[in-house]
Amino acid sequence: MQQGNIHSIETCGTVDGPGIRYVLFTQGCLLRCQFCHNPDTWEIGAGNVMNVEDIMKDIESYRPFMDASGGGVTASGGEPLLQIPFLTELFKACRAKGIHTAIDSSGGNYAQNAEYQAQFDELLKYTDLVLVDLKHINRDKHKRLTGKYNDHILKFAQHLSDKNIPVWIRHVLIPGITDIDEYLDQLGEFIGTLNNVERVEVLPYHKLGVYKWEALNLKYPLEGVEPPTDERVANAHERLTRHFTERITSS
Repeated sequence: MQQGNIHSIETCGTVDGPGIRYVLFTQGCLLRCQFCHNPDTWEIGAGNVMNVEDIMKDIESYRPFMDASGGGVTASGGEPLLQIPFLTELFKACRAKGIHTAIDSSGGNYAQNAEYQAQFDELLKYTDLVLVDLKHINRDKHKRLTGKYNDHILKFAQHLSDKNIPVWIRHVLIPGITDIDEYLDQLGEFIGTLNNVERVEVLPYHKLGVYKWEALNLKYPLEGVEPPTDERVANAHERLTRHFTERITSS
């Protein structure tokens, strides 16, 4: 029985996929996003150790809410793809019960070696939806914002497109960093090359997780940055979906 390192569980989530969802926040992440609202999930190997059987028993108790709303189970984080064997067994059990499955991932640990690809493609057999967090389209800006370049992350998104796995694209809009028309247009062009996008979500930057940085004695790097205006959020959504919408309309 596979075990996973779990940070926390949200039993009635409404923002991480369709319907009411049972959201597993896994422990461990390779990125160090300056806007992260869960820095307490970064440490690999920490958290509560839980096995698939016990998690499935807990999931079953929330089935009426999920079934009535068209919901399911979402693995978030942290970075859930750091624990692929555990996630595969969990999603396989969900598929056997007819439960919708989703992964919320930045693709931060995506690798193109044969072993990783085999494990990842096995997981995708039991995955109904991937929420793909694209942080920044510019390579150097991405590294400054997250600590890593984005080459492998863009390949992660392309791999999901090649496999025709349904995705929702998510982009955090940060004034002065990601909220720049040039970068929004470039990211929109990239999204337009993917053939599996069902939705594009613009997530306005917020400061709700600052207290966690303080509790961990970490200096918050975006001190003084305020959330974007509604107008800028609307502008970003239009620019990110322009090529995606054109492709859908012409097909």
